[in-house]
Order: sequence, then structure tokens, then C-alpha cells
Amino acid sequence: MSGGHDLDLAVRLLAGTPTHEGRDPLLLRQWALAAEEFGRRLTPDPVPVRVVERTGGLAAGLLARYRSRPPVVEVYVDTVECAERLVAERGWRNWFPEGSVRAAALAHEQAHAWLHHAEVRTEFKRALGHTALRLGRRRLYAHVAGADELAAHAYARAACGLGRSPLLLTEALAAAYCEREN
Repeated sequence: MSGGHDLDLAVRLLAGTPTHEGRDPLLLRQWALAAEEFGRRLTPDPVPVRVVERTGGLAAGLLARYRSRPPVVEVYVDTVECAERLVAERGWRNWFPEGSVRAAALAHEQAHAWLHHAEVRTEFKRALGHTALRLGRRRLYAHVAGADELAAHAYARAACGLGRSPLLLTEALAAAYCEREN
């Protein structure tokens, strides 16, 4: 049951991406399915990346962020704490066990780091199947904006054994923060 709800969240994320206005919802659903499947199957090499804890994530709308030069993952402890409280308030602890928010954020950023590798990026584009140019049998596959987020969320869910996609938590955090600001 939650798989359908998570897929709906994924389609909504793609539909809200500026380059996808007016795209066929079935195409967005196809891309979301492909991105989630790719993320679930992703097996990144354990690359040592320095983890730095920061504050200010709530204001920036970030749980964590991967920076490639130098390779570092910034974890925003204020957002992680807020997310853990939100999980408890909403009764989602069975989907997001204690401590899983930070673990999922790290896994999500690990997936982003892996998706930066040229061969992985090429495989991902092929899996999505969005053709930019075709010459006879040859195809040049295009980037699908937002699909990397879906793949990273799917990887984090699988790697951390979560009951729902972290995308649910990300959306709930954004809504809660917007409510507080208004």
C-alpha cells in the first residue's frame, strides 16, 4: 500500500520540477518508477567521505548536502532533530525508527555521490529512457530533472530498511516549516 503512496509523492516531485510543466503524467510516473527501481538496486562503493555536522538546515530547507570538492557530506543537526520530532508527533516511528533520519540522510547523500560517477550517470539515463536525440538506432539519453532525488530517496529507503520513502518525511518537513513561517 505505501508503495503506491510513495510513487504518488515521487510523481508529484517530478511534476513540480520546472522543466516538467505540461508533461504527460503517465510519462512522469514511468520516470518515477524507473528512478526508484534504479535507486533500490544501487550498490555504491563505500567511498570515504568526511561528514560535518552543521546548523542552519531548517532555514535552508536541508537535512544534508553532498559537496563533491572536496568530498564532504554536511548533516544539518537542527533539521535532523526537527525531523525526529515530526516522526514522533505523526506516529511514523514504525516507518522511521529512532536514529534513521540521520542514517537515511547520509545514505541519500552517498547515492548522490555515486550518481556523480560518469558510468553510473550514463546507466541511470539509459534506465530512465528519456531520449534527447536519435540517429537511426543510436540514441543520446537525456537528464531527467528531479529523477536523481528519487533514486537517492529509494536508495536511502532500501539501505536503511525504512517502511516509507524519506520523500514522505521531506515533504512533511517542508509543509511543517512553511506552516510555522506563516
